[in-house]
Amino acid sequence: MDKLIITPKTKIFDLLEAYPQLEDVLIAVAPPFKKLKNPVLRKTITKITTLSQASVIGGIKVEELINKLRAEVGQTATDSIEAEDSNYTTEKPDWFVESNISESIDIREMLNAGEQPVHEVLALLKKLEPGKILKVIAPFIPAPLIDKSLSLNYEHWLDKKGEEEFFVYFRNHS
Repeated sequence: MDKLIITPKTKIFDLLEAYPQLEDVLIAVAPPFKKLKNPVLRKTITKITTLSQASVIGGIKVEELINKLRAEVGQTATDSIEAEDSNYTTEKPDWFVESNISESIDIREMLNAGEQPVHEVLALLKKLEPGKILKVIAPFIPAPLIDKSLSLNYEHWLDKKGEEEFFVYFRNHS
């Protein structure tokens, strides 16, 4: 069987299936990845999270992450790696008004229980009235969730509150 070629679009699940030894490398490169030790999270989150998204979560450049992983398994490093659009809004936008928050969900407990909160959050997003805001509280940057909301044309603001606390505000601007 051909070994997996590591790219920014590689899912973490596939990476760790092909190269289980890379789990420790991921954790060493970015401490938020220590959550990979949770078997339930490993079975859920890793199936939808790409290395490009993981680089955002880990606060590391995608090229650096990919090249480090490739080096560990004897693949050729590359200087220019096209990241997926990681144009996450981290500056407070003009549209943000606290009184417009109509719904709030803390996904930390769901994630710790091994549940995948994407569907619940998307259901809440679909119910948002124009101009209203959904507040999501997460233990890390929920890159797959933000990417999905972008594809559905929702606006967002990612507000880092602490090492393991992020608020993401989604706005229905239609």
